[in-house]
Amino acid sequence: MRRMIDETRSERAARLLVARLDALAQAASVLRHEEAARLVELASVATMNAVALELLHAETAEAIWREAHERHPELPEVAIELPKRLAA
Repeated sequence: MRRMIDETRSERAARLLVARLDALAQAASVLRHEEAARLVELASVATMNAVALELLHAETAEAIWREAHERHPELPEVAIELPKRLAA
């Protein structure tokens, strides 16, 4: 049962990240570059936190960001250093 809950949370976190990046890409078209970059930076911090809390696998997060940039090349790029796992 616990494993199913964890997978459900991970899938939900992944869907939320995809939706957030798609919304940011739409907003980026009407915002100044600095404002859009700041919103993307905040989304990257949220992504790093989700990975650190093991709500999202690092590989999944990286794939979501890569695919978001493929779908929305106007999305500002930010450097993301995802933790591989929570420090013990």
